[in-house]
Amino acid sequence: MSSLTVLTTGPLATIQDRGRAGQAALGVPASGACDRASYALANRLVGNVDGAAALEVTYGGLSVHADGDLLVAITGAPCTGVPLNAPTVLKSGQVLRFGPPVSGLRTYLAVRGGIDVPPVLGSRSTDLLSGLGPSPLTAGQTLHVGPPAHPMPGVDQAPVRHPAAGQVVLRVTPGPRRGWFTDAGWAALTSQVYEVSTNSNRVGVRLDGAPLERARTGELASEGMTHGAIQIPPSGTPVIFLADHPVTGGYPVIAYVAAADLDACAQLRPGQPVRLVS
Repeated sequence: MSSLTVLTTGPLATIQDRGRAGQAALGVPASGACDRASYALANRLVGNVDGAAALEVTYGGLSVHADGDLLVAITGAPCTGVPLNAPTVLKSGQVLRFGPPVSGLRTYLAVRGGIDVPPVLGSRSTDLLSGLGPSPLTAGQTLHVGPPAHPMPGVDQAPVRHPAAGQVVLRVTPGPRRGWFTDAGWAALTSQVYEVSTNSNRVGVRLDGAPLERARTGELASEGMTHGAIQIPPSGTPVIFLADHPVTGGYPVIAYVAAADLDACAQLRPGQPVRLVS
């Protein structure tokens, strides 16, 4: 069986697939790859089955040793030092080193055959909030690779854009608790330029800006949450829920990010300007 050995992990590197969808009623979060399009593209480029496990690398820093000849594809945030958006042969003994990305935050490494770790509740994804799935990668860890399942697609290069380096505009629609905020509060949400907080992770992107004016105070009973929900905690500034979000929450959801813009949320990096538009 082929394998990779982890030499360094960088800030965070995890194993991800499509997640544990459909089990929220049981209290099981979905998790899975944050940037779903980049993850899926990496797998397609090496002929993997839909949902094969890959590596999600946060802000580079990962280095891996090929323990045999492997075919890999790297997508998402364009890290220095590695090929991007193309199937690439990694020879036995070769080391792949991910430098910091030029733009974006998360990069995906798919290996032909998929990363072979035991599934937990139907998924091989690491969930940082619940602790389900494999632990984040550690130096010295060996990652086994499964057998190929499909023929190669015959694609030399995927012409996709890099994640945006400047201001990102996210489309939003009103959420179920829009009425908990004044019209001025909604106007502030959809007009000001926010900055991505350093206190962001796979659970959610926190945005720094002017607090939103509320029409109602008091407590809100815990209710179901979904990917892309924009929750307003007592600080008055938005949190956009990402892949490892909880299944319930007790702060009002003022809006939702459009489904087509969720992958862009996954690539937001601390300090990046963001606008929410309706």
